[in-house]
Amino acid sequence: MRAYPRERFSSEISLSKTIVSDFAIGVGDNNPIHHDHEFAKNTRFGKLTASGPHTTALLLSLTASHFSKKGAMLGLEFWVRFRRPIYADEKIFLEWMVIKVTPNANLNGDIVELRGRIKGEDGKTSLGAKGKVLVCEKL
Repeated sequence: MRAYPRERFSSEISLSKTIVSDFAIGVGDNNPIHHDHEFAKNTRFGKLTASGPHTTALLLSLTASHFSKKGAMLGLEFWVRFRRPIYADEKIFLEWMVIKVTPNANLNGDIVELRGRIKGEDGKTSLGAKGKVLVCEKL
């Protein structure tokens, strides 16, 4: 398996208030902006928002899903920037693009540099990301 610069992969996900609330509570994020409708109504956002760990997990899991179809994959590092809220009842678009592929003999695979984002229903970027993964034949 080999990744190629400018290779793109994406996914579309429909969030729900239940999924957003359950995820936040499940990972110990008790911020009421993720599960308390009355609280969220009175914030700058006006409604429930998905948590940062939730949206980040969705984007990172897309890398694992994509590269594991072609071989073995191990995440090395990721960086995210939260730019806009992602709402609990929103359809979001996740995408990554391969920026650079560097063979690494010591790791017996390729270091793949990625740039990614999550766009909201309005088409605007809500979360930006960078990442590096190791792609190889076996872990």
